[in-house]
Amino acid sequence: MSHDTSVGIGLVHTVLPTERTPLEQLPEFPGLAPEDAEFARGSGIATVGVLEDTTAGDLAVRAVQGLLERLDAGEGSGEGGSARPDTLVLVGPRAPDVLLGSDACRVQAEAKLDGAFAFTLDGLGCTGSSAAWALARDLLLADPSRHSVLVAHGSRPTGYDRVRYPVTVIGDGAYAMTLVRGGRPVLRAHRQETDGTFHDLFRVDYKQVPSYEWREECASPDRYRFELAMNSRMRLSRMVDEVLADAGVDKGAVATTLMQNVTASAYQFYETLLGLPIHPVCGEHLAAYGHLGAMDVVLNLDRLLAAGELAPGDLVLVLNNSPVAAWAVTLWEV
Repeated sequence: MSHDTSVGIGLVHTVLPTERTPLEQLPEFPGLAPEDAEFARGSGIATVGVLEDTTAGDLAVRAVQGLLERLDAGEGSGEGGSARPDTLVLVGPRAPDVLLGSDACRVQAEAKLDGAFAFTLDGLGCTGSSAAWALARDLLLADPSRHSVLVAHGSRPTGYDRVRYPVTVIGDGAYAMTLVRGGRPVLRAHRQETDGTFHDLFRVDYKQVPSYEWREECASPDRYRFELAMNSRMRLSRMVDEVLADAGVDKGAVATTLMQNVTASAYQFYETLLGLPIHPVCGEHLAAYGHLGAMDVVLNLDRLLAAGELAPGDLVLVLNNSPVAAWAVTLWEV
């Protein structure tokens, strides 16, 4: 992507639980196998955000409604930043609320986002949000008549269990964000890749059992921990170099780095690999809320910007990857 790109963030609205459940008070925790329980205790997660009696779609609707209320009140940066979006991209949840129907169009209808074109971006797991904001930028550049693209996502576990061995512990939340011309921060450069050979590493046998018995199965924990980890190491290292080269800067120009919140050990792994410190806001959100899927990077970026510790022109590098496997690296300019 070129240096003079002018598409950035107009507004972000998040939905998070006000009450959180201590890790070992999760209903499934007493029944976990010793290996699973040990993994969860060592994940860096102290509490998990739980929003009872909701679906991923419910949460996405709440996030979009909250964002639209703020837009109507005149919030939002950039050209037409407070205008109603004309495109809605729903980042697919871990499991759709309905089969055959449209979760994206349900969010559009219940949020009363009349006139927008709604669709779902799916199959990328956590990396979906990074792919969505890059797609939103491309849509705006491709069609001058388009004013604003809204990206939304709701995080809920696939079934009842939140401990996702050997990956993380799932929490609840949702976000909605707009991409607009002239928004801040500006999306300076972006790269994304997938590797289809890992497509069946995780699965849920949802056709043969009722939803209350859905369990996520990992075909090979060793393949996840070693083969996929090594693949991620090589790809993200190369992709970071490529994104910085695309923007014409080096690592010394990066003010801070963010990533998704999976386990505390992942931060240490990528800090050592890349020579770039991961901002503490990531670990804080991991400890408080658990892993929020595709919401993680949006929450981390939004709260970092709100903290006021960055200055105009500072560069923020955002890493994102998922076990499907997909990888994305984005450089934002404040």
